[in-house]
Amino acid sequence: MVDLCAFVGILCFLLVLGLFKNRKVQSEETFLFAGRTCGFFPLLCTLVMTELNTSTLLAFAGLGYLVGLKALFLPAVFFICFLFYAFTVATKYKEKNFSSCSMLFKDRFGSPIAKLASSFLFLAMMGLTATYVKSITLIFSPLFPAANLWMLSGALCLLILLMTLRGGLVAIIRTDIASFILVLLIFPLFLFSAKQRSIEPLPSLPHLLPNRFILSLIILTMFTYILAPWYSQKIFSAKKPKTAFAATASAAIIVFALYGIATLATAYLKASGISLASPELAIPTLINLFPFGLRGMAYATLFMITATTLAGVWSAMSSLIIADFLRPSKSYKQGLILANIPVFSLSFALLSLFYWKRATSLGALL
Repeated sequence: MVDLCAFVGILCFLLVLGLFKNRKVQSEETFLFAGRTCGFFPLLCTLVMTELNTSTLLAFAGLGYLVGLKALFLPAVFFICFLFYAFTVATKYKEKNFSSCSMLFKDRFGSPIAKLASSFLFLAMMGLTATYVKSITLIFSPLFPAANLWMLSGALCLLILLMTLRGGLVAIIRTDIASFILVLLIFPLFLFSAKQRSIEPLPSLPHLLPNRFILSLIILTMFTYILAPWYSQKIFSAKKPKTAFAATASAAIIVFALYGIATLATAYLKASGISLASPELAIPTLINLFPFGLRGMAYATLFMITATTLAGVWSAMSSLIIADFLRPSKSYKQGLILANIPVFSLSFALLSLFYWKRATSLGALL
């Protein structure tokens, strides 16, 4: 009962926070880009919370439980990718200050290339939405064992929409700030709690995480993330280019630290002698070791991690639709994996429009 009260209390607070002063959001510019006046700290919070998601968190934490310290190379992937984003496109995006990243292609290469980019980006975001909704449903299904999974996922999505729908990016950023503070309070407790129970050496199975896999993930993520609309929308909301660069570079450090703490905590969980049926249960197991009340706060934190990411993706989808008026594809499940390939390819076209004056629409298409 204490956990439930803590969980509901935090969600009610964040719901009210998301709805607070939403009447002032009267324009498309404010709804989609928060008036393009976002300062360093709000932008930092929303970038970190946009990246932090339960799907990646459970995967990294599970590998920490299995592999040990080498799993810290996975959070390092995002450190490298965010720095690459900061140094290559963050400032350039803000200098252009368009409504979507696909409009950059339209400005330089023409409408056909822009529509192609929009198609792949929208398809990718639909797939990400499905992944995030599934992960949050799986996390909360043990708390509501009698609930139908479709009904549970629908209720969770409705709650996220209530937090952010009326206020758009303004509400998302406001919620992200509160969620960011909550994450900074809860995540160190994962590590502290697990390390206190550690009685054996940390697991060490580095062969389960080949170097070639890490290297390929770094390269793929670097060039796909610079096209991510849910990041570019936040960059467009920055007050000035220097703010965009500083917030993105700082987010690289914080995202690495947060994922790293969770990964290291689950390695210590394995060293405590606790056996799990599945490595993905490592984070929920850590939460169950918390005292009453704190467990409810931790589950609320997990909810907000996915809620803020989902809200950011949905907001970026809205921005893309408004900017390009694109009808989404109906077969996104089959195309999700393949969509990464053209998005990866389009990233080179994006870099060329920033750094190569002789780039043409034919070259971008090739």
